[in-house]
Amino acid sequence: MEEESRLERGYKKLSEVDGKAGEDVKNSLNDISPDLVRYMVEYCFGDIYSRDGLDLKSKEIAVVASLTAIGNAEPQLKVHLNGALNVGCTINEVKEIILQMSSYSGFPTCINAMNALKDVLNNREKQGIKDVIGYEPTNKISPMDRYEVGVEQLCELDSKQLDRLEKAYNDFSPDLVKFIVCGQADITARNNINKKYREIATIAALTALGNAVAQLKFHINAGMNIGITAEEVKEIMLLMTVYSGFPSAINGTNILKEVLEERK
Repeated sequence: MEEESRLERGYKKLSEVDGKAGEDVKNSLNDISPDLVRYMVEYCFGDIYSRDGLDLKSKEIAVVASLTAIGNAEPQLKVHLNGALNVGCTINEVKEIILQMSSYSGFPTCINAMNALKDVLNNREKQGIKDVIGYEPTNKISPMDRYEVGVEQLCELDSKQLDRLEKAYNDFSPDLVKFIVCGQADITARNNINKKYREIATIAALTALGNAVAQLKFHINAGMNIGITAEEVKEIMLLMTVYSGFPSAINGTNILKEVLEERK
């Protein structure tokens, strides 16, 4: 009875989030591995997606970010691009998350993800789905002001981070500091998506990548500075068990523990 309950709950959540795209994935695997389908529905959607600690929009933003960053799961990315639009993301919000990943996983992954989004939007339009475009960024930043605006954005996340960067790299690679700061003006300062969503996306992507401990630690702390709770970060880590596996989620959770100890 417990397994049946998880399965039923999972199918309902799969339908709510991914709709036809999720159903197509399930059907494509049933002939080769029905056990994988059952486990996927029970665990991913019956156990993880059905939890209340993080809203569905935040979950799908986290998943789009992580799959973009991983860069080798385009079919699954397309399913979750659909999912993000299904649960309330605007087209421009999804574009922003993909654009933001240029800072964390590089431009090739973002180009591939943006092309995947184009395919998804074309298919949804053919199905008669009219997605909300959303807001364009309205704060145009002068090239002369990029560094100063970047400093403001960085200090909002963590007032001590600029000093850390300058002490670590000014003597060795001052251009790196400049480009990190200006990147905050180019990307983070864009005002057409909530900053909590930006940090949720970054925490998820860095957890999934698993190769940037110091940067993940910074962004967990920064996310908490702008209102993300420890419980929400824990939910991101549980979500990443689905998309990058338990080792990355365990490592991310240990980093969260370190952040919470230091914040005391």
